[in-house]
Amino acid sequence: MPDVDTHPLEVARRLAEDGDLDGAAAIFAELAADADGPDRAQAAVGLAVVLQERGDVPGARAAARTALATGHPEFAAQAACLLAESFESEDMTDQARAAWQAALGLGNPGYAPLAHMALARLAADEREAEEALRAALATEDPEIASRAAQRLAEFLLEEGEAGEAADVLLEALAVPDVADPPRLRVLLGVAHLELACAEFEGAVEEGGDVETSALAIELLARTLPLRGRDEDAGRVWDYGLGHADERLAAQVRLRRDRDLL
Repeated sequence: MPDVDTHPLEVARRLAEDGDLDGAAAIFAELAADADGPDRAQAAVGLAVVLQERGDVPGARAAARTALATGHPEFAAQAACLLAESFESEDMTDQARAAWQAALGLGNPGYAPLAHMALARLAADEREAEEALRAALATEDPEIASRAAQRLAEFLLEEGEAGEAADVLLEALAVPDVADPPRLRVLLGVAHLELACAEFEGAVEEGGDVETSALAIELLARTLPLRGRDEDAGRVWDYGLGHADERLAAQVRLRRDRDLL
């Protein structure tokens, strides 16, 4: 038996831990029903959790909404997350998105990283997803910022925005204790490869002296395969080898055929 001075919330918590979900729910429900009670928000969250464990999804959502309505910076935020996760589990995307937005609206920075990542996952379009990922990165949460930066960089690379991708990855690497820095650095290297290819290609298109043009063709042709673009590399070699300037074509042939140690 609990001590007579034990707070009802603690009693309910112990009952829940001991598997007496009905007993815990009764106490939580009584506290949550007191509109002026100081423990209403916390009790409503506890009730939502207990009812969820009992399989009473509608009841759990109703309890979570009660907690959310209190506007409590901690327990209302917890309730919003519970609602969002419940809706996501049933593919109720619009409702889940609204719940995550509600969590953000409560202004508790502890829940912002998770909410922004969820909104990126549930985004209606690429623009919305990009905005949510940038917001998640800006929270500087070590784990979330890394995940957000990786997803955003991969998207930007696919869109041909290697410079922006590099900026995103550098921002993530500047986050204290950021998670998975090796992966971030690999992606940064990929972004730099893309930037290098763009510069080499620009040099080839603009033309120059024979030595510079031959070097640009070689560097472009040898870099493209690192990005899985073997066919493009072959076309670059063919362009150089068949160039109208015989001096340039000869230089390219020498560069292609030499052994690189």
